[in-house]
Amino acid sequence: MLKYNPKLKDHARVLRSEMTDCEQRLWSRLRRKQVLGVQFYRQKPIGNYIADFYAPKVSLVVEVDGSQHLEPEQVDHDQQRTAFLESQGLRVLRFDNREVLQELDGVMEVIYRAMIDAGGLGHL
Repeated sequence: MLKYNPKLKDHARVLRSEMTDCEQRLWSRLRRKQVLGVQFYRQKPIGNYIADFYAPKVSLVVEVDGSQHLEPEQVDHDQQRTAFLESQGLRVLRFDNREVLQELDGVMEVIYRAMIDAGGLGHL
């Protein structure tokens, strides 16, 4: 089990109740083990970060980025965040809001392929 900062628990709970439209749209396709029978969690604390979506069985984090992620300081923060998550043995996939809104099937295909690549799904 990955360690997390317990101070993030309440903030994660708030984020779950205030998901963006893009996050809600993607969550509707990830929830209830719809993809390969794998459980995803939303707004999951990992270390000092909160991952948008996390599937522990396949060590996968999926992030949905709004336009603020294009700001230089946010790009640096996202790079540090990704480096930390990868150091924990996780694969990080990032999609921007436009991709989720306009190309959801393509986004789901990338997620599906990453899950297959991760292995651990031998029962399929």
